[in-house]
Amino acid sequence: MTATLWPMASCCSEAPVFPTTRHPLSAPPARVGFVLLAHFSLPAFTQALDTLVTANLLRPGLFLTTTLGLAPGEVVSDLGLVIRPDALLDTAALDGLSLLVICGGHRTELKANAALVDVITAAAHREITLAGLWNGAWFLGRAGVLNGYRCVIHPEHRPALAEIAKGTLVTSEAFVLDRERLTASSPGGAFQMMLEWIKALHDKALIEGIEDILAFGESRYRRLNPSKNISVSPALREVIDLMSANLEEPLAFAQLAAYAKRSRRHIERLFKEQLGTTAQRYYMELRIIEARRLLQHTELSMVEVLVACGFVSPSHFSRCYSAYFGYRPSRETRFVK
Repeated sequence: MTATLWPMASCCSEAPVFPTTRHPLSAPPARVGFVLLAHFSLPAFTQALDTLVTANLLRPGLFLTTTLGLAPGEVVSDLGLVIRPDALLDTAALDGLSLLVICGGHRTELKANAALVDVITAAAHREITLAGLWNGAWFLGRAGVLNGYRCVIHPEHRPALAEIAKGTLVTSEAFVLDRERLTASSPGGAFQMMLEWIKALHDKALIEGIEDILAFGESRYRRLNPSKNISVSPALREVIDLMSANLEEPLAFAQLAAYAKRSRRHIERLFKEQLGTTAQRYYMELRIIEARRLLQHTELSMVEVLVACGFVSPSHFSRCYSAYFGYRPSRETRFVK
């Protein structure tokens, strides 16, 4: 089966628009290509894609999307779902692209073939905006297009990126937009990354509409980040940022220490001296507080909330919630009906 470059995939969106201006119908649709690597993170990909699809629901014709594969045939995601990309990734696939997104995942092998590197390099030369999801930043770094840029990558792959991209500043945030380079280290970060990219192209009303439809409640109930207002040392700030960026899949204490390049004892001392609590307690508080926000101000189900905040089962979630707030999550007041 021969695929043309811009068909509408079963999982993708299509429509007409104005990507680089705030005046409708004055420019063609912004074209976004998603490169699906083996074992790519399906949640991160769908979060990014759903943002564009929702924008088209609100204003038909804003974005065209396509999926691209490194070889003919299907690509298996991290969750086992199989997707057949619309087209092969080559330099011809770059024609008309506004954004090229490299979709990696936890089990995506950090190995870039020459063809992928060549296409990423060609995209950079054409001044196409480049993005990486999960460990997608590694492939951008391998192609040498991250030098002088800030970026993020899933914490497990930070050492690998640092090894091949010496001139890149890797941060602990969930997502980063630095000029024409976009990166996200988690599914939630992918949503925020894409939302910020759209925000640079369109008005605030569209952004709020996307947030409301996707039930994130960001426009009126923006996620609280009290840690940003806390005066702490740079070392502790990095650990806190790692925690905040990884609520869906909480990092083990050993991972936190390794990614922050600090000993467990040092991290515990920082939390005790500067915040008067333990690292484990602080991490749990971040997740519980976010769970309460989602329960109160979104239409997410109980199961969706506990999964979004990294809890393994309803009983575990209920015990932690009750211990912190004094009542079960099922008794929480929900302001969204």
